[in-house]
Amino acid sequence: MSERTIRVGLLGCGTVGTSVVRTLHEHADDIERRAGVRVVVTRVAVRDVAKNRNVPLASGTFTTDGIAIVDDPDVDVIVELLGGIEPARSLIAKALASGKPVVTANKELLAHHGRELFDQARVELQRFAVF
Repeated sequence: MSERTIRVGLLGCGTVGTSVVRTLHEHADDIERRAGVRVVVTRVAVRDVAKNRNVPLASGTFTTDGIAIVDDPDVDVIVELLGGIEPARSLIAKALASGKPVVTANKELLAHHGRELFDQARVELQRFAVF
């Protein structure tokens, strides 16, 4: 088992989010063997914490507060799966400003604000880079 763990904060847990959680869980050993790190979903922002999502996560993992996940020092990477422009854009910008890597496949957001977010990511990468 790897000594290093990457702790993922997931923004959204609909169809794509539940698939991401299940895939990371079901293939955890293979991912760890190939990547040399364990990838674990530690926090998830959703609209309704009471909704049953049938994913292998403790109920305390869920919150309605996306900002709390972005600000959580125990979250290493943000995965945005909300869709749409807001609040996705604001949460991604806040994560980047905090030096956290962000993963998104939000085509609408990238079509409208991709340049702005990529430029911010470049600036933050230089600011947080350790040489």
